[in-house]
Amino acid sequence: MKYSRTQLGSNIAFSSVIDEKFKTSYLTVRLITKLSPELSAQNAMGMGVLSSSNSEYRTLAEINEKLSSLYGASLTTFASKRGDVQILGLSSSWITNRYAIDGENIEGDMLSVIEKCLFSPNAENGEFNAESFRITKKEILDRIDAELNNKRGYALARASQVAFKGEPAENSCYGTKEEAEKVTAKSAYSAYRKLLETAQAEIYYVAPQENPEIPEMIKRGFSEVQRNSGSVQFRSVSKAKDSIATESDEFDVRQCKMVMTFKTTSDDIFATKILSTIFGETPFSKLFLNVREKMSLCYYCACRSLSYKGALMVDCGVERENIEKAKNEILNQLDEIRKGNISDEELSNAVLYLDNGLSQVGDTPSSYASWYFERFCDGNIRTPQEILDEYRKVTKERITEASKALTLDSMYIMYNKEDKE
Repeated sequence: MKYSRTQLGSNIAFSSVIDEKFKTSYLTVRLITKLSPELSAQNAMGMGVLSSSNSEYRTLAEINEKLSSLYGASLTTFASKRGDVQILGLSSSWITNRYAIDGENIEGDMLSVIEKCLFSPNAENGEFNAESFRITKKEILDRIDAELNNKRGYALARASQVAFKGEPAENSCYGTKEEAEKVTAKSAYSAYRKLLETAQAEIYYVAPQENPEIPEMIKRGFSEVQRNSGSVQFRSVSKAKDSIATESDEFDVRQCKMVMTFKTTSDDIFATKILSTIFGETPFSKLFLNVREKMSLCYYCACRSLSYKGALMVDCGVERENIEKAKNEILNQLDEIRKGNISDEELSNAVLYLDNGLSQVGDTPSSYASWYFERFCDGNIRTPQEILDEYRKVTKERITEASKALTLDSMYIMYNKEDKE
């Protein structure tokens, strides 16, 4: 495997991962900008339209027919957030030319489709094609509705709003439903053009061999754009509030949800990750074995580390009468770690668990692209083995110190209406 990274222009970078074992090529283009409540929905729809048509294939049916003719090549768009930034992307995958039955230039055809999607979309007179935009807008609105219907996901989103209030991270990558409904074909196109001009662009190509045509395609496309881009800040640590903030909602749900957000003053991201793993990320964690299994206080109880915000979230599904008991026991289990009550087995299992995840990097082209993008965001390009070596260096003392740096910042509780007294 060979990794390389090249600057193509103002905040435009091309990274390639070459691994001969793959039979497919994978390309993902990310446009990265600050999360904005006013622009998130416009940005998401502006990027979303790109995979439904372009200036050559003007309908979803036409572009799908073309992809099918290229041995079922894929073309998708996505929107996500990482702390205070919004990430808009277009990804594509196709078989390499050597496996084409009749010697077709699959890669050349696919790059032509991608280039037109990115730099010559299906738009006229300053707005996207009406039908292509209608399809995309419906998809985005459906995703927003789906987030509301997924009560655990919604609770985590609301917890972010409480924990990161006043910071970009409080916002959704899709914006609110109200903002999304206001987006027009014109405003979405304007937002996309602005992204091309101002967003940080990170392009990742994973394939069995290099293709110099791809960085040339990217440079050619951006040469027609008046760039005025600045670098985004991928890690923006959130300061703990002076007092614990608590917010709640009521829904027609059978099971209450509770999310506790802790914030840290520690920069020891490796010890904090091991701490999170031992605390609540696994079936052998303290929260799972004690709060869920031993005490039966909740249906699930897990935690996740948000290193880019200097935070850790614990979420659980709980009966109303057990909310206070579950909260107290979660805090008690954290105190156990602060006291240094970490067994050799817990530490060993945590490293093995993380090793298992790291060993899967490189199984697919997309996993390589995601890995090296995340390491770029961290500011330090390292291999999975190098990260594993860092985890293996973590001691109980470092974990204890990391746990002492955690402060309960906020809580979000989703109550069930039917049990309200």
